[in-house]
Amino acid sequence: MGRELILLRHAKSAWDTDAPTDFERPLAKRGRRDAPRMGRWMAKQGIQPDLVICSPAERTKQTMVFIAKEMGIKKKILLWDDRVYGASLEDLLLVLNGVSKSAMRVMLVGHNPGLELLLSFLVGPDKQGSIYGFGLIKTSTLVQLSMPDQWQDLAVGCAQVQQIMSPKDFKDKKDKK
Repeated sequence: MGRELILLRHAKSAWDTDAPTDFERPLAKRGRRDAPRMGRWMAKQGIQPDLVICSPAERTKQTMVFIAKEMGIKKKILLWDDRVYGASLEDLLLVLNGVSKSAMRVMLVGHNPGLELLLSFLVGPDKQGSIYGFGLIKTSTLVQLSMPDQWQDLAVGCAQVQQIMSPKDFKDKKDKK
């Protein structure tokens, strides 16, 4: 198996909240439903990361807690990285450049527009067509990418999209019939 990067945008967050800052906004009801669904789907598919790098914002932490519970992800592979919140493309590339050689499948849990900028950079402007532009990574959406042999070898067009999934794309055992 080659290296893989899993981009995951946090689940739907609440806007009508008493949170004093954007950083502290929690998940909305839909987010609290979708995050565990995505975790169950990932577990069923065998998408188990070696390392999870997550923004420490409240909504990403809550998303990851739901997913980790469904997948049995251990705390020792979770890295809360301040650089992921509000990240530019350059910030996210630096985060990934620092990943250990031993990590073959890395999950990056974060925010737009950073995740979409990273996706566009990694797949390249012409490689996959225009569908990989802005607006693709909606809340709770997962993008699975095949990556170069080294995390330090990230360049424009170096990755290929394996799949894109969001909770609306699959049925879950806990969905109402």
